[in-house]
Amino acid sequence: MTTMKAQVKWLGEELFLGTSASGHTLVLDANGGDLAPSPLENILISLGSCSSVDVVSILQKARQKISGCTVEISGIRVDSVPKLFSSIHLHFVITGNTIKETHVKRAVALSADKYCSVALMLSANVNISHDFSIINQ
Repeated sequence: MTTMKAQVKWLGEELFLGTSASGHTLVLDANGGDLAPSPLENILISLGSCSSVDVVSILQKARQKISGCTVEISGIRVDSVPKLFSSIHLHFVITGNTIKETHVKRAVALSADKYCSVALMLSANVNISHDFSIINQ
């Protein structure tokens, strides 16, 4: 088992400063993200970054000549309190030279179903879907 730690400190108004054990900081804004990402926006960013790390790594190991990976994330929240996500969709845009669709499909599926810790934690309560497009240059 590995223990991870972090700290969140109230800065005033509805701003909070998150600090990781490694000393990195992130400002969060509980007021709908007016001054910084809201906590739920940060969930989407965390999901997208966790998944992207996997997809890029898997494609590189498959010797795909990728030059870019962008993931567009959209989440649907329920109207009742607490306003949880009911579904989240990730659309990966992979850029590179002679990228094979089969490799991208496999990388995205492996990330979603096996490797992305954030996706696996959320998937118990949130319907997470994904697709992709490839831009060969």
